[in-house]
Amino acid sequence: MKGELKMDVNEYLPLRDVVFNTLRQAILTGEMEPGERLMEIQLANKLGVSRTPIREAIRKLELEGLVIMIPRKGAEVAHITVKDMRDVLEVRSALEELAATLACKNVTPEHIEELKTANRVFEAAIVSKDVVAIVNADVAFHNIIYSMTDNQRLIQLVNSLSEQMYRYRLEYVKDARTHSILISEHNDIIRQLADKDVEKAKVIVRQHITNQERGIIRLLNI
Repeated sequence: MKGELKMDVNEYLPLRDVVFNTLRQAILTGEMEPGERLMEIQLANKLGVSRTPIREAIRKLELEGLVIMIPRKGAEVAHITVKDMRDVLEVRSALEELAATLACKNVTPEHIEELKTANRVFEAAIVSKDVVAIVNADVAFHNIIYSMTDNQRLIQLVNSLSEQMYRYRLEYVKDARTHSILISEHNDIIRQLADKDVEKAKVIVRQHITNQERGIIRLLNI
């Protein structure tokens, strides 16, 4: 473990959810590394809780694919695999294309200005070199497009997938070479949405995801 785990107690959340969010964030940000074992007693001592919420959190993390159970060893942080990544990115690509199609139909000048502002925030995050800020700004940019679809079912699906995507996004932006590419792709997306060009918008978002897949494979050598 790279640092000390810090648990932000939330009076509105059950303890098990606070523990889950703490461990989940540690895995997503790389504070807990792939292959690292999750020792219940050790984690309970670090967080100042009993083993019960730790055990419950580990079960939920396993369901999300962030943790795997190894026979005779116990739980450990899951490695990123090409198969898992491609499964998630295939679904995201399909949803992004649908979102672009619907957004083109609903786009207004106000939406375009909102996207431009979001991309400026994204550029500022890149200057800061804070990878978490970069990812969060990227998520905020895409969330505007999802909201433009006016399709609540699509938004729900994307939000669910976003949790699984976060880890891959984080790995991708760790490579500074991707930053100018992302800015350019965002600008291309804005341009095609402004022109209401559905087919070109779909091509760009598909390439956006393909570049991410290739980048992660190159970075992690998987």
